[in-house]
Order: sequence, then structure tokens, then C-alpha cells
Amino acid sequence: MTDLDIRIAAARGEIPADLVLRGGRVYDLVTGTLSEGDVAILGDRIVGVEADYEAHEVIDVSGLILVPGFIDTHLHVESSLVTPHEFDRCVTPHGVTTAICDPHEIANVIGAEGIRYFQQASETTVMDLRVQLSSCVPSTHMETSGATLEADDLEALRGHPSGIGLAEMMNYPGVIHRDPGIMAKLRAFEGGHVDGHCPLLSGRDLNAYAAAGIRTEHEATSAGEAAEKLRKGLRVLIREGSVSKDLLALQPLLTERTAAYMCLCTDDRNPLDIAEEGHLDHMIRTLIAHGTPTLAAYRAASLSAAEAFGLKDRGLVAPGYRADIVALRDLETCDIAHVICGGQLVEGALFEGRPELPPVGRGSVTLPHIHAATFRHATNAETAHVIGIREGQILTDHLVEDVAITDGDQRPDPARDLVRIAVIERHGRNGNVATGFVRGFGMTDGAIAATVCHDHHNLVAVGIDYDDLALAANRLAEIEGGFVVTQGGRVVAELSLPVAGLMSLERFETVRDRLRDLRAAAKDLGVTLHEPFLQLAFLALPVIPALKITDRGMVDVERFEILE
Repeated sequence: MTDLDIRIAAARGEIPADLVLRGGRVYDLVTGTLSEGDVAILGDRIVGVEADYEAHEVIDVSGLILVPGFIDTHLHVESSLVTPHEFDRCVTPHGVTTAICDPHEIANVIGAEGIRYFQQASETTVMDLRVQLSSCVPSTHMETSGATLEADDLEALRGHPSGIGLAEMMNYPGVIHRDPGIMAKLRAFEGGHVDGHCPLLSGRDLNAYAAAGIRTEHEATSAGEAAEKLRKGLRVLIREGSVSKDLLALQPLLTERTAAYMCLCTDDRNPLDIAEEGHLDHMIRTLIAHGTPTLAAYRAASLSAAEAFGLKDRGLVAPGYRADIVALRDLETCDIAHVICGGQLVEGALFEGRPELPPVGRGSVTLPHIHAATFRHATNAETAHVIGIREGQILTDHLVEDVAITDGDQRPDPARDLVRIAVIERHGRNGNVATGFVRGFGMTDGAIAATVCHDHHNLVAVGIDYDDLALAANRLAEIEGGFVVTQGGRVVAELSLPVAGLMSLERFETVRDRLRDLRAAAKDLGVTLHEPFLQLAFLALPVIPALKITDRGMVDVERFEILE
């Protein structure tokens, strides 16, 4: 018999299944009802429900409710600060059986090699890791990245089984104004799936963006913005990451009526927040606790996500669907007892024995020796453009302050929460250094530096003391990138991220513990932000309004130009 014959025979009960889940109830995301009966699994497929089956293995799920595995519709694995295999081990037990990633963080450092690394990793992850092709490397012309990917480069990466389409089109001005390079990428993927990214876009400009064939959008930060995007045919992905927290703002919009066109994503979430709160399971229970209908929350987490990305083989616990199942003790709190992924029970042993994936992007931090004078902000004007942080968002405010000039330098002023920010090109391209001011850290001492710096991933640093800033930057070069906190002339906490300056080679538990140390060290500097390190990283992303900084200077994102 063929595989199809065997599957049909097992569904009819003519031959035993490989695995049966017995004693639970299936939550149907079409009708919203609970049904009893065995769930029979053959290989990686469900073959039967609502009936009695025999199998080679039986798992007792009495008293549990079975829902489809969760689908994270947009994320960057690199922002978890661990390798794809460690991300898999960290997140799959939280019920995430499919993750749709955009590897543009590593691609901005080492180009196509980074995307191929993720494609190779996807072949041996327990979860189904889907690898979109990065559309904006670099994100704009106003930054220096380690690599550039044009339409022809992306064409060469197509055809891998993990692929779905083109990842988030961040350069929305390039779409609206028909930049030739952006248009070439859109034409190459025309008729296929293209992810969106257009914060605060509305009116005719949003019409133009959607008319380009872009079908998903995860940057909505208010219910009104999300509603317009839904009306204009974009599926809205509700985001709740370590920095970008839009869930509560969009929660009122998620109903049983809209759930078919809304999904969930984390975008950027680190192992410490995953350990303390959870992943998509955290989003589901938070939504329900704030009044979202249970059916709507679980639809957005699985069935709607599968439909949005053309994954027709998942999203329901039903015959013929992929055997991705989360067994819950309680539906409203999303209390997970077991996870079945591709027909396999997720447990520790499942993650062991996978082939080691050689790391890429080693030695990617190329810097001259940095001195305290590097961080002077030389100017003849006493006015200064200041990045205003909005905690819980990657949107920023464009502030203007008067700052006195001392010996040709505008110095940090902790009494006014005016902290020095600097971006230093670290790919060995041009040695650019840009300096400015940021408000919102609350720092009164020391410095923080990182090579996680969206999306170009140059070195970014904030601080009060120039010597501490220089020490932090030089230490990053020594440890191949990562995060460093310095105070009083010494390194007080650090995390090495030697894979392209973005990912650790340690287990996620070690990274989690180091992040705790880093947060505590940042707090000792007076920092008031809950997640200062990823918040810092987004201050250099020039496709998110209103004011950002790259190695080429302060960027007015609304005007899409570098300030003089």
C-alpha cells in the first residue's frame, strides 16, 4: 500500500495507528464545540477523531483539552539571543509548533550565508521552522550593514522546503515611491506571500502599500490603526515581544468576527521573558483574561495563522492535518500539560542527538580601538535632537532640547535624563561614528553597549561616562559581540554573542541567567526600563518613526532623511 492507502486504512481502523491520545476532549476552532473520542496519529498526521482507535502507543490525556499547535506568525530567532536549535528547545514546550521567521538580523551581518544557516537549521528542528526570505538587507540607504541582498540574491535562495515567501517589507517609503530595487523584489515574489511592515501608515499611502500585494502587517500599535489595515485587506498580526507590546492595545479588536483575519506573533522576545511569562501561551491567557472570547484567542493562535500563510495542513485537530497538538489542563489559562509536534511527544530527549550545526559569522565585530573622545558630540549649535523612548513600544518621539556646549562638546546631562547615544560601524566598512542624545533610560552612571542593533547591527552604546562607554565598546570587540555593562572603569556584566554578534553558543538557560545579571547591572546605573537592551537595539532602526540614529547620523524617519 502507498502512504495514502495506509493513512486511509488507519483512519478506518483497519490497521493500528502509531499513537493515540485517549481520554481528552478536542476543542474545534470552527464550531467552538468540545468533542470526545480518541485522536489517532499516523506518522506526522492526524488520521482520526471522535472514534475509538487502537495504536502502538497510547497517551492518557484524560481531563485535558486538545487544541491545535500554536503558530508564531512573525519573529526573528536571533532576537532570542540563542541558536535556532536552542530556540526550538526553549519555545516548543510552550506549544509553538510552527514559527515563521525572518533571518534578516543575521543576513544584515553576513548576507545570504545567514539565511542558508537558518534554512539548514530548519531541517532538524522539532518545530516546523519556516524561513522567509529577507526583503530589506539593509532596511534603508541610511545605514551601513555588513551585507546587501538584491532581488537576484533572493531568487537564488528560493526553493527550500522551509520557504513561504518574502519577509517583512520594511522600506514602506520605497514601496510607495516605487524604488527600483524594492520594485524588483516585489515583482520577483508577485502572486506569492509578502509580509508587511508599515507603522502608522494610513490613507492613500496605505492603499498603495496594500496594492503592492502585501498581505500581513505586525506594526499596528492602536486599535484604530489595526482596524484600518483590516479594512484594507491586511491580516493584522498582534505583537507582544520583549519591547514591542501591542497586545493590550489591540485586544479589543480581536473578536470571533475578526479572528479569522488576526494572528499572533512575538517578533522579538528573549529567553528571560519567555522563562518569566511564556511565549504565545502568555499572549493567549492574557487576551482571555482581558475579555477576548476563548474561541477568538485560539483561532488567532493557530487556524487563522495557518490560513494567512497558506499552511493548509495545520490549524485544526482533524483528520488529514499535521499532528501538532497542545494538551491543556485549562483552556482559559492556557495551562500546558503536553505538546505533540509532528506526531511526536515533546520532551527533553527529543531535542538531544540532533546534528550539530557549525556556527557562522564568527569574528564579525571589526573595530578600531575606541577612545573616550569617540563619544564627544561636537557641534556649534546649542539645540539638540533627542530620541524620546516610549517604553513598551519601538516608536519614539522626536524631541528638541537646548544643551550647553563645553569645550566644543554637548555632554550628557543625567539631571535632565539626556544620555549619550552612539552608533559605531562594526562591519569593517567605513568606521563611521554617530553620536546624539536619548531620553528615557534614566541612567545616572556608567554605560551599556551592544552589537544587537536593529537591523544593521552595528555597535550601539548609551552612557554617561565616556571612559565607561569606550571600555564597553572595546570589550564587545574582545568577546565577538553581545551586551556589556560598565561602571567606574570596570565591566560589571556581559553576555557574549559570537554568532554574528547576535546569538550565543550557550544553552538558553545560561543566556537567561546572564540576562538577569545584565538587567540588575543596568538597574544599578539608574536605568528604569524593564528591558533596556532590546529597547536600545531598536533606537537604531530607521524604519520606525519618529527619530532614530544609525552610524550615519540622526534619522528623521517621518521625512526619511538624515538630519544635518
